[in-house]
Parts: sequence; C-alpha cells; structure tokens
Amino acid sequence: MSDKTAPRVQPETVAAAHGVASDPAFRAVASPLYLSSTYEFAGYDEPRAYDYGRGGNPTRDLLAEAIAKLEEGTGAVLTPSGMAAIDLLVGRLPAGSLVLAPFDCYGGTMRLLKARAERRQIHLELVDQSNIDLFETHLAARPSLVLIESPSNPLMRVVDIAALSTRARASGARVAVDNTFLSPALQRPLSLGADYVLHSTTKFLNGHSDVIVGAVIAADADEFMALKHWANVTGAVAAPFDSWLTLRGLRTLFVRMGRQEQNAMAIAELLKAHPTVARVHYPGLPDHPDHALAARQQKGFGAMMSFELAGGVPAVQRFLRSVRSFTLAESLGGVESLVAHPATMTHLDMGPEARSRAGIGDGLLRLSVGLEHIDDLRAGLDAGLSAVEM
Repeated sequence: MSDKTAPRVQPETVAAAHGVASDPAFRAVASPLYLSSTYEFAGYDEPRAYDYGRGGNPTRDLLAEAIAKLEEGTGAVLTPSGMAAIDLLVGRLPAGSLVLAPFDCYGGTMRLLKARAERRQIHLELVDQSNIDLFETHLAARPSLVLIESPSNPLMRVVDIAALSTRARASGARVAVDNTFLSPALQRPLSLGADYVLHSTTKFLNGHSDVIVGAVIAADADEFMALKHWANVTGAVAAPFDSWLTLRGLRTLFVRMGRQEQNAMAIAELLKAHPTVARVHYPGLPDHPDHALAARQQKGFGAMMSFELAGGVPAVQRFLRSVRSFTLAESLGGVESLVAHPATMTHLDMGPEARSRAGIGDGLLRLSVGLEHIDDLRAGLDAGLSAVEM
C-alpha cells in the first residue's frame, strides 16, 4: 500500500509503533541500533541511501520520522541537545538578523541568544509576548525569527501561538515554538501557524533522564532539507545510541503524560490550599490567568508547575532540607519527580535584574511531577511544607 492510500493512524499509535517490525534484515519487532559511522558505496560514484553517519543514520532517521509525524511536520532534524536545536535555527540566520524572544524564557536559551548577540551575530530583543500590541510594535523592526516558549519556563505563562504566528509571518518573520514542556501529546504548534517546533527531547519525549538530544521540526519541506543540510555542515547531529534510547522512551509518551498530568493537578491543588504557599503557577488551575487560553490551544496542562513560598530564601532552604519524593535537580520530564530553585539553578545566568523583570523571585520553586503514587508525592511535599511552617 502506498503512503497516499495508507490510513492515517492516531498519534498514540505513531509514538508506540512507528518503525516496529521494519527491520529489513531480520524483521525484528524492536527497531535495531545502527552504530556504523560509515557505509559501503555500491560502486564508483554510487552512494547508497547512507554514506557517512554525520549526514544520515537509520536509527536517527527513524526517531526523526516519528517526531515529525507527531508534530505534523515535514521532517525533523535531531541535534546533540535542545540548545543545539535552537542554535541550529539561529546559526543559519544572516549576520545581524533580529531575533525576538520572550523576556521570561528559559535561562539557557537567554544565555545562548545573548552570547550570539554579544558577538554581533544577531540582534536580540526580549519581549513580553503576552502583550499583543507591544509585540506588534517590535515587528516593525522586521525580525527574521520569533522564538516562542509556551508555557514559559518556569512561570508557566501561556501566550497565543496562533495570534503571534499570524502577525509575525505577516511581517516576514519565521516562528519557532519551544514545545518541550508539553510535547506533541498535548500541543502541536505547527497546526497553530508556527514554522518550526523545538524540543529538548531529553525531557518528556525521552522521559527517563538518561539521554540528551534535541530536535527541530519544520512545517515546510524545503526548510527541513535546508536544516538537515546545515546540521551536516556544522556536525550538530544526535548520536545513534542516543536516538535509539529516545525512540524507546517515546513509545510510552502518551501514557506517561496522562499519568503525570493527573498527578500534577492533584499537586497544584494541594499547593494552592497550603498557607505557606503565596502563589501557584499551573495553567490547569481555573484561576490561572491563562487558563482559558491554555484550554483552547492545548490538549492538556502538562506536568510542570512552579510555586512561590512566602518566606523567601529561608523558607526555600527549610523546604528543600525536608521535602521527600522530589529530588533537588535540574532538568525535567522524567518519570521521577524533581524540584528546582530557578534563581540558583536553571536561571542563575540570567542575573538578578533579568530575573526580576521576568518575575522569577528567590522564593520560587519549580516542580516536574513524575509517576510516583500520588499519596507519596503528597506526603513528600507535606514534609517540606511543614518544615516551612516551623
């Protein structure tokens, strides 16, 4: 049956089964791992489908196909990390191009963009993208790339991807959306008008905190080929074994996200009701300012949240000494629950002024909610919060 007549399968099936039993040699059910760095030519000037591992690898390509299908794109390019995925886009821009990025984006993203700007490779403007009128005034400067992060890290702010994409593309800019926090299980930015989707697949797509990979998915086929070419030029490609591990993790994406979101909602409600917590940032709560927008453009609210302790740094220190079930560590999206202090961890390099402008205070903690039993997660948080009350 040709691709044109093949029935469209649901995303859950793509994640669980893309590439199953496609091994051409032995019809293995589990996708084989191809580690070879080089491949035999058929003869003089006769390369086969693969010639050198930087330009293409069967294992990496299988994962890329699955992710592209899930994001409804024309193709995906896999990079050694999520930061490398962002830099793959930024590094292709002509010198002096203007990039519009969120003023409250992930600290690593801001560090990369500022480093590029300091070397005069790009111009950078950090914008509050929730203010559409303000955003439009910045479009008058004709940016080449608009970077969107929704929900934002760590304050879980949600912006209108469709509205921003429509306005940006009308000005001639391309739009890239970091979809790491939700994954294609809960949000598909290309369907909302974006040109690219970005992932640190290290997080929810892999889901097991044991491999670092990034991805760029393109809506346009020519852009996909251009990105693939540029990745080959720079050598910014994911390793085969990392790709194989990520594909294995992807198989359980939907069931993991479903359970983690269920746990996260229960945790958000617990935090909201606790007297030591000044504020909870989770779009799944009906009183979150972006709840209606999130419900409209997302298929769920995810497993990430942050909350503010009223006692500032002393309260944070007491909480972290006593909390159970949540491990103090950076990263997110794994099956285990993690807690991070953005001001001294993930967003340290932003500096106090930028953190203050973004609203990232010293009393803010970020949670990545995992698959543990909800009773254990509640008890673990209660232990930390009780210490704050002392």
